[in-house]
Amino acid sequence: MGEEPLVRWDWIGRNRAMLADLLADNAIMALVPVAAALLLALPLGLAGTRWRRLHQPTVAVLNVVYSLPSLAVFIVLIPLTGLATRLTVMVPLTFYAMAVLVPAVVDGLASVPDHVRQSAVAMGFPPLRRMLAVELPIAAPVVLAGLRVATVSSVSLVSVGALVGRGGLGYLFIDGWQRQFPTPIIVGIALVVLLAGAADLLLVGAQRLLTPWARPRTEAPA
Repeated sequence: MGEEPLVRWDWIGRNRAMLADLLADNAIMALVPVAAALLLALPLGLAGTRWRRLHQPTVAVLNVVYSLPSLAVFIVLIPLTGLATRLTVMVPLTFYAMAVLVPAVVDGLASVPDHVRQSAVAMGFPPLRRMLAVELPIAAPVVLAGLRVATVSSVSLVSVGALVGRGGLGYLFIDGWQRQFPTPIIVGIALVVLLAGAADLLLVGAQRLLTPWARPRTEAPA
C-alpha cells in the first residue's frame, strides 16, 4: 500500500453518515437472528430437558449446521432469499446462534436442583409457572453466558455477508481491499469490536439485573 497512512482521519469525518448506516445495518443483521434463535432455543431446550432422547439428535443436527461454511450457506440461500438481502445473512446466523443456545438452555435447566423443583411442585406451581418463576431464573446465568457467545459471534459473522452483497461493516473490508486503502479496513475492524463489546456489556448488565442473587456480596463494615 506504499506510503499510504494506516488511518486517514479526514476520510472518517467525511463518511460518518455511511459508517453510521453500516453500523446500524450490522447490528440489525446480528442481533435479530440471536433474538430469534433464543425464542426457538427455549422450547427446544425445554423439550431436550424433559425428553432426553430428543436432545442429542437436536444438538447433532445443529452442530452439522454450525460446521457449514457461512459463505457457502449464504450462496445456497440466494435463489430463495435474494442477492444482497438481509434475510440471506440472517437465516444462517439464526441457526448458528441456535447451535450455541440450545445446549446452553439445556445445561442451564439441568443445573436447577431437584429439591427446588420439588419445592415448587409442593407449593402448587403449575408447570408453566414453575418454569417461568423458578427454573428459568436459576438457569439464567448459564443461558446468558451462551447468549453472550452467540451475540459476539453473530456480530462478527455478519461481515462475511459482504461477499454476497450485504454484510454491514464487512463492506468496509471489501472496499478497502479492492482500493488498497487501509483506512476502511481498520475502521471496520474497530467498529465490529466496539459493537460486539457494547452488546456484550449490555448482556452483562442484563445478567446482573436478572440474577441479583449472583452478585458478589460486600461485607458490612464493622
